[in-house]
Amino acid sequence: RKAGGFPTTMVKYGFIGIGIMGKGMAMNLITKGFDVTVWNRSADKCKDLVDAGAKQAATPGECVKACDITFACLTTPEVCSEVVFGKDGVLSGVGAGKAYVDCSTVDEETSIKIGAAVVAAGGRFLEAPVSGSKKPAEDGQLIFLTAGDEALYSECKDTLEAMGKKHLFLGKTGAGARMKLVVNMVMGSMMNAFGEGMALSEASGLNCTDFLDVLDNGAMSNPMFRMKGPNMAKGEYPTAFPLKHQQKDMRLALALGDQLEVSMPVAAAANESFKKARQNGKNDDDFSAVVSVFRK
Repeated sequence: RKAGGFPTTMVKYGFIGIGIMGKGMAMNLITKGFDVTVWNRSADKCKDLVDAGAKQAATPGECVKACDITFACLTTPEVCSEVVFGKDGVLSGVGAGKAYVDCSTVDEETSIKIGAAVVAAGGRFLEAPVSGSKKPAEDGQLIFLTAGDEALYSECKDTLEAMGKKHLFLGKTGAGARMKLVVNMVMGSMMNAFGEGMALSEASGLNCTDFLDVLDNGAMSNPMFRMKGPNMAKGEYPTAFPLKHQQKDMRLALALGDQLEVSMPVAAAANESFKKARQNGKNDDDFSAVVSVFRK
């Protein structure tokens, strides 16, 4: 075993999607001694990882073909499907002995469709959406919500522990997607209430620092308010989790609620605020920029 408790094995790992989350996740694998090959649509985003010791593939299919287990962390259901089913995509590299672990946040239907296609091509599939944003990804502090092939989950434990602080196996493919959407729906609703409270405190002449102090010392204290609050008070929204992706998750969670006939009026209202923020040009800002919708 290498320093840090991670094994030196002959297993080769792929990582597809070197974005805000994927870069930190892949870097943790590389720096902890795993053999990693990376691919990203914008190839230049792989440079830091290649400099750190990764190999770079020309296509998703080439990445999967070169590796035993390939992780992916992509932005939307549409992008996930394109990368898997498109020309030179993941499926072109899948065969016996290959495994695909999808860490993207998608709807259950998309996850099941991708999983079924990977299995039909002779591979194995694990969905593993993550709870956490940019800094937890960089610090190896993510929570993995996995489902699908339990044997593959067991084989991935070393890599999951290299990238995260906790990993759960939730059952059949789709359970990970559902759990992630529920968690992100709660997070988006909380951020809306926090933003409304901040805007109301400011409009009523209260000091925002005092507002944050009161929240942080009471029963509603939580890491998200503590981390995001000071920047929100200054009108600054450095991107850890893009607002456009939070709104996408609200939309998918509401669709799940519609399907299951679960009333979600708070989440529906929060989704409208995120949509308004997107209309106001906040797509690529952090999701905490929703506070701007409520300010005068």
